[in-house]
Amino acid sequence: MAKSGLASRLYRGEADLNIVGRRKLWFAVAGVLVLIAVLSFAVRGFHLGIEFAGGTSLQVPASVGSLDETERQVNDVLRAKAGGAEVATAQKVGGTGADLYEMRTSELTPTQSNEVKTEIAQKFGLKFEQVGASQVSASFGGQVTERALLGLLIFLAVVAVYLILRFEWRMAAAAIASLFTNLALTAGIYSLVGFEVTPSTIIGFLTILGFALYDVVVVFDKVQENTRGITANNNQTYGEAANLALNQSLMRSLNTSVVALLPVGGLLFIGAGLLGAGTLKDLGLVLFVGMAVAFLTSILLATPLLVLLKNQDPRISAHNKRVLARRGAIARGEVTPKGAPRAAAATADEAIDPEAAALAGAAPKVGARPAGKRPTGARGGRPAGGGGNRPGGAKRR
Repeated sequence: MAKSGLASRLYRGEADLNIVGRRKLWFAVAGVLVLIAVLSFAVRGFHLGIEFAGGTSLQVPASVGSLDETERQVNDVLRAKAGGAEVATAQKVGGTGADLYEMRTSELTPTQSNEVKTEIAQKFGLKFEQVGASQVSASFGGQVTERALLGLLIFLAVVAVYLILRFEWRMAAAAIASLFTNLALTAGIYSLVGFEVTPSTIIGFLTILGFALYDVVVVFDKVQENTRGITANNNQTYGEAANLALNQSLMRSLNTSVVALLPVGGLLFIGAGLLGAGTLKDLGLVLFVGMAVAFLTSILLATPLLVLLKNQDPRISAHNKRVLARRGAIARGEVTPKGAPRAAAATADEAIDPEAAALAGAAPKVGARPAGKRPTGARGGRPAGGGGNRPGGAKRR
């Protein structure tokens, strides 16, 4: 029989990818990436939109020509009339009667704004009233950030309560740590690449939290199913059962992510790229980046972190030692498995304890008699053949 391909084994949950066993690698990679993100926050900062940094928004009818040519000519006017100011962002937006080009620059004084409007109108053959200019205060962005942080705290509190009630506190801690990592990495990408941060970006950040949580809950539900009553047998460690759950739910998580990313990609690349709907770019970009990162963190970080926390539980730790000790005894031929399939090999983090293995090999099975020889006589020092007379000629009662 031909060996099944990876895609087929993924679909059946039989890929046997050792994700949990390599958790130190994933933790190290995540730590390095988060460190890079934090350094980027400190050194490069963020490219704040006009709503956060403040500035002036100029609107010109799209009928004057292409966006690139219009931006170039408006830049010439700004350098001449506004002390060298330049267009920070330019996009096509829908107006009340026709499409407009919106170009944002640093904050202009009222005098500079009027001079720039007059020059732009003359350059494009427009009336003065056809060129719009509006001042945007940075306080608006501050209000958006404050309310977003409040919403984030409320969201995390509700998530923690739900996960504790639905699963347990260790799963809640692992899920929230995964969410924070997701936010940090997404924000780091924004900082490194220089994507503009707008109110739509903040809304997108809050949206990807829900998607990331959904993906984590799907995996944790399967982990809980696989590990229910795990201490009643000695076939699998907790980490191995959790890794099996990851393999069984990996294809589902992948399908969910791909299906979610397709419409977001259409929103970003078709709506913003081909159709020029610039207002969709900020929201679509953060959703696309955040959802892709959320898939990776939910698989490579959340469950391995859960296993790390669960292994600190004395009950789970003792169970893991029993499993590994039994395998060590089986490997030495001291214990014979009763028809049960041999479990997967232990991970590097779960090396066999020699002392525990020795104890397992010497320990009697449940319900078995002691291995030592019984004395020839009966209990209480009676001679062999329990039917003999008792000392003193006493009769048996």
